[in-house]
Amino acid sequence: MEKINYRELGCESPRFWTGMGVMAFLILLALVSVYHMEHNGHYVTGMTNQIVWGLPHVFAIFLIVAASGALNVASIGSVFGGPMYKPLGRFSSILAIALLAGGLMVLVLDLGRPDRLIIAMTKYNFKSIFAWNIYLYTGFFVIVGFYLWAMIDRKGKALYRPLGITAFLWRLALTTGTGSIFGFLVAREAYDAAIMAPMFIIMSFSYGLAFFIITLMAAYWWDDRKIGDVRIAKLRNLLGVFVAAVLYFATVYHLSNLYITQHHGIENFILLEGGVYTKMFWIGQVLIGGVIPLFLIYSPAFSASRFAVMAASVLVLVGGFFQIYVIVIGGQAFPMTLFPGKEVVESSFFDGMVNSYVPTLPEAMLGFGGVVVAMTIVAVAARMFPMLPDSLEDPDSI
Repeated sequence: MEKINYRELGCESPRFWTGMGVMAFLILLALVSVYHMEHNGHYVTGMTNQIVWGLPHVFAIFLIVAASGALNVASIGSVFGGPMYKPLGRFSSILAIALLAGGLMVLVLDLGRPDRLIIAMTKYNFKSIFAWNIYLYTGFFVIVGFYLWAMIDRKGKALYRPLGITAFLWRLALTTGTGSIFGFLVAREAYDAAIMAPMFIIMSFSYGLAFFIITLMAAYWWDDRKIGDVRIAKLRNLLGVFVAAVLYFATVYHLSNLYITQHHGIENFILLEGGVYTKMFWIGQVLIGGVIPLFLIYSPAFSASRFAVMAASVLVLVGGFFQIYVIVIGGQAFPMTLFPGKEVVESSFFDGMVNSYVPTLPEAMLGFGGVVVAMTIVAVAARMFPMLPDSLEDPDSI
């Protein structure tokens, strides 16, 4: 085994400082949006009494789910003994921490009263999956932080594998908790499904690996370092497996709902007559996030193209965002059935009506700000600490 030398990102490159300047400006815009919504109230957003989770929640859930999957590369190296993935463990860990921090930042700042989070941290209702998630999120930061320390400091070498196994199991629990937020909401026909938890796990694998590939290639491009073709090929093939698995779970989810007569209404809404949500599902989630990336990954015409790998990763994230949007917003847009199987007197207060939602610019800026914060954390950490190998060229034995 060749010795691996880790080194901080260099700051001499104009690319690095240009990128940092752009990210700082975008974070400033996000903070201005937060102030605008906090000062004027949530009526300036597209959220209503019917659509209570808006675009910032889509960004937050998207980042939180991706955070769990971003740790997958480190887990393959430590838990499953993948020698090609082990040098990437540090970067995988810091990316996971950064994505979770960015997602939680959006979630907290969208509360309207962020100080109310103190109540959520001091008074628990353990019948609520949200209360469980507070432990899961904070535990993730602590465990992955120690896991990263065990990779960097030789004193923690003996704890490297045990912490790796703990982090692997904890992230599965974290994503299960996030998926269960929807799986436990029986009042919404789009959410009431046990498959939500495992589907969110495989979604996290796909989104997290896509984030990892993009940030890894960007970091090595920023600092003029080399990545071998074999490692790129392994990451590409692994991404293809996860993308196909996401399509499989989505198919099983919708087929299961079609089997249940009670859910025919929501399935007709999402698959056929949901307007923008139907387009997001078929064009965004299935085509852009699934079919095209699989073509770019497995087509012989693109087998040696790194641009195709990067493009496939970007499309996976775009399609994944559409998938979360359809689940979160589309699930709320479909009218609730207050008394299933019963004939009731309906009021004129939106009963039986599809709820409308139009995202506003402040919501979009806040949500995108979470992504930028995550990338900024990664860039600063990689600049300050030895997170990345000096070279990732292929070993001579391959």
